[in-house]
Amino acid sequence: MDRRPLKTRSRPAANALAAVLARHRVRPNDVSVAGVVFALLAAAALLGLRHGTPPLQAALLVAAATAIQLRLLCNLLDGLLALEGGLRSKTGELYNEVPDRFADLLVIVAAGYALSWDWGAPLGWAAGTAALLTAYVRVLGGALGGRQHFLGPMAKPHRMAVLTAACLLSLVELAFSDLEGRVLAGALVLVLAGSLATFARRLRLVAVELQAR
Repeated sequence: MDRRPLKTRSRPAANALAAVLARHRVRPNDVSVAGVVFALLAAAALLGLRHGTPPLQAALLVAAATAIQLRLLCNLLDGLLALEGGLRSKTGELYNEVPDRFADLLVIVAAGYALSWDWGAPLGWAAGTAALLTAYVRVLGGALGGRQHFLGPMAKPHRMAVLTAACLLSLVELAFSDLEGRVLAGALVLVLAGSLATFARRLRLVAVELQAR
């Protein structure tokens, strides 16, 4: 089974938390859905940025960054429960992929709507679409009988790291001026460009594998 290489998977704290969840009969699919809930919370925090006072905006930025990381934690734990914990189900692959695509769109598109400019929403949708393309070509490679390629430069963990950092760096923007979303805009441009590069790189590898058969 192709699996995203994650250093955090071997950390004792992550495995201990997965063991606690397993003892309480938490299923991997439930954790996958919880990841979407955290993505929804992150999106709500980002959407609220344009309507809050500076203190509230600061709290929303921290909340968004925290929710994004909790979404990633869910992505880690569902795999640990399914494979290391022996709780893999027949629908596990669906729950592993489909909620992730909704979570990506929720966070990335909401970041676009958080910008103060009219082009913010189109930028968010463009970056979200590019992110979906990276996942599409990865799964397509597996469906065609090859490997699923998880490499970047802008795979899911990288996208979420960029947006998490952007939320926290936006606190600096807020400290010195009105929050217009300059840092978030830069992050979305980076996600868009990096995702398109990732799509092209993965697509080339899939094509090479098909030609080698």
